[in-house]
Amino acid sequence: MLSEFEGQVALVGGGTGALGRAVSASFLEAGATVIVTYRRESEFDTLKHAVGPGAARLSGYGVDVMNESGLTDAISDLIARHGRLDVLVNAIGGYSAGAPLWETETSVLERMLSMNLHSGYRLARAVVPTMLKQGRGALVNVAATAAFNHMPSAGAYVASKAAAVAMIGSLAADLKGSGVRANSICPTIIDTEANRAAMPGADHSAWSKPEDIARVILFLCSSDARLIHGAAIPV
Repeated sequence: MLSEFEGQVALVGGGTGALGRAVSASFLEAGATVIVTYRRESEFDTLKHAVGPGAARLSGYGVDVMNESGLTDAISDLIARHGRLDVLVNAIGGYSAGAPLWETETSVLERMLSMNLHSGYRLARAVVPTMLKQGRGALVNVAATAAFNHMPSAGAYVASKAAAVAMIGSLAADLKGSGVRANSICPTIIDTEANRAAMPGADHSAWSKPEDIARVILFLCSSDARLIHGAAIPV
């Protein structure tokens, strides 16, 4: 798959986060031109340094995807510069747990819905029309196994991830026969610095590595996965 995406353009929402970095690097290694959205310039600088020569095919927009006008401007500029968009990966997300539902503040639910549901909605809404005009494209939204395995004391998080899976499934039904595919992946705990700090006593060796998850995403966006559409794949 090293040259599978040569000449293609991939947008990675949250492409400078722990998982987003691995996804961005994987697409660069496979020959794609990669554009990321990010909130912190320092994280984008870190990504550019990490990918080495691949940085020549890497660019980014410092935009909050919840800012609809800012996101629209960024996508318009992306299409004007590159003339196409082949892949969208949404790696934006957040986690909150530790209290039963009746003790969970409304602000927590709103934050989880914003990060885990609305981000994917806004990104898909912004890019699908371009993919439909092309007659081809692949979208992957990062959800979580919590969408199906409902753990306690995480109602807001579980609800937001379950809603995201349902939304992408409905989008896939909308896109049937168009040449544009949409799928979800559902990781368990991802081996990141933040998760290690939050759970220092856990068995980190059992956690999914960002690079391994990125390979699954790469596969789902490749021609080898052309028959996979509307799936929610646990990883």
